[in-house]
Amino acid sequence: MKPVTIGTVGSGYAAALHGNGYQKISRIPVRLKTVCDIVEEKAKEVQEAYHYEGICTDFETLLADPEIDVIDIVTPPFLHMEMIEKALKAGKHVISEKPLTGYFGKPGDPAPIGDHVPKRVMYQHVLGEMDRLRTVVEKSDAKFFYAENFVYATPVQRAVEILRRKKSKILFLKGETSLKGSSSPVAGQWNKTGGGTLIRCGTHPLTGILYLKQVEAQARGEIITVKSVTADAGNATGCLTEQEHRHIKAYPQDVEDFANVTLTFSDGTKAVILSTDTVLGGTKDYIEVYCNDAVMNCNITPTDLMNTYLPDEEDLEDWELSEMLPSKLGWNKAFVSQEMIRGYTGELQDFVEAIACGRKAVSGFSLAYESMKVLYAAYVSAEEGRRFDL
Repeated sequence: MKPVTIGTVGSGYAAALHGNGYQKISRIPVRLKTVCDIVEEKAKEVQEAYHYEGICTDFETLLADPEIDVIDIVTPPFLHMEMIEKALKAGKHVISEKPLTGYFGKPGDPAPIGDHVPKRVMYQHVLGEMDRLRTVVEKSDAKFFYAENFVYATPVQRAVEILRRKKSKILFLKGETSLKGSSSPVAGQWNKTGGGTLIRCGTHPLTGILYLKQVEAQARGEIITVKSVTADAGNATGCLTEQEHRHIKAYPQDVEDFANVTLTFSDGTKAVILSTDTVLGGTKDYIEVYCNDAVMNCNITPTDLMNTYLPDEEDLEDWELSEMLPSKLGWNKAFVSQEMIRGYTGELQDFVEAIACGRKAVSGFSLAYESMKVLYAAYVSAEEGRRFDL
């Protein structure tokens, strides 16, 4: 079988997650050809770590390479839309990291935009951008894939199997992604991230929950949509002194570090999404599913697959035991096959199979669109202090 040839643009944290994921793909041959970054040294680091054949510093070089089948976009989100459109028009399949897009400011906007541009204006702008991109996606012969790993996380996929077999009615879902802040130096700026913890982290459980409701609807022969969104968001770490702040990496300037969102679906059922930058002890990821005839608690991180006790960190200084843990000392819940459990291998396996076999993938443009629509509806709700009806 002809290998699916990958060109990756971006060399940050997500490039490592995807690099690890590609190494675990089975059945379909994958060729990692080129990694692109404007900083050549960063591109070289990814190349050496995951055995790409070469590097470049110009995105147009990836697009012009006739051997590359798919462009894997792991850049900051403010670059996504332009790169996706160019890649599709160049005839390349596209894998795009989350979030699909966001509002990053326009000429004439008062700064900082997170404090001065109404969220309803942002919502309308984001919908307009996505509608324009949808036209490009629909006209292209190439495929678009949305890299939301929660959709493919192994506990979530197991829940999907149960839902399809039992045809259960989901009455309530609860999901969370929380941690101690971001390692990105621009995470606190709306014009770079399109929002705060909700769009950076809350998008994970949100999209997973939207996917599970889609699975339920398909299994039961129903149509279920999001009817309304009610949200609260704010800055919880602003009260800390410099000394008190030393363990938290959240430095919001015009974004939120706390968000709580309630969804009401067209069938009257509910979901709650929580995301914060205030949680120490590692990343907290889960989705809980409460049905008429089943309960499924999908623990993504941390898990209890491996508990470690280390009295010192000798020879482990540069080795990651678990995400967002500042120390490996004492008892910890260690990552085991995180690229599998958290869904990175599953999503990439699905995408390359879709390319090789000419089929649809589980996570595509419609899920990306719905996720972004709900995220920005939540921002409107939080700012205006009322329910937002979709």
